[in-house]
Amino acid sequence: MFGVVFPNRSFPMDISSFSQIDTYHWILDMNTFVGEAYHQIGDMCIFLLNNFTLPPDKALAVYVQSPGSPFVFCGAVTLQRPSAVLSLLWPEPGGQMQLTAPDSATPSAKIGISVEDLAALPSLDVAAEKKIERLALKVGENLFNFMQSFCGFDGSKLVVPMDILDRWFKKFQEKAKRDPDYLKGFAL
Repeated sequence: MFGVVFPNRSFPMDISSFSQIDTYHWILDMNTFVGEAYHQIGDMCIFLLNNFTLPPDKALAVYVQSPGSPFVFCGAVTLQRPSAVLSLLWPEPGGQMQLTAPDSATPSAKIGISVEDLAALPSLDVAAEKKIERLALKVGENLFNFMQSFCGFDGSKLVVPMDILDRWFKKFQEKAKRDPDYLKGFAL
């Protein structure tokens, strides 16, 4: 059906490592894998196995849950994208007290796998989209800071030279050519 690998942390694990909740849902209790150090697991490779036939309009979605928090979507694989390395964006543990029986286990972090409609999913890789958003924000901040050094004020408006974008982009390109690590500073 499917398998997972936690890079630098595990050997490949198949579906038997997960508890099957119902026909389309599986849970991996992180207590059995890493205990309370779940937040140190930052990436997971998930892959479809050869004998698993997923309908073309379905996806195998991956979710993470910190103790006391709701599940958070991380990404998915499909027949067209049969494997992926997903960043696990663990939510902050919930502050809610959970009622449990005295002999029950402590709430733990979990990874959930679910067969879902592909059209209903927001993205196949949430972390990649967030990285792109952060990159765009940092480039925009760089442009804004550059423009501020040349601007004047006209009431409540900033006034900048007409060629400000060309000047900024030329400077941006020159810095990138001089210092190969310059652009890496924009990525988080």
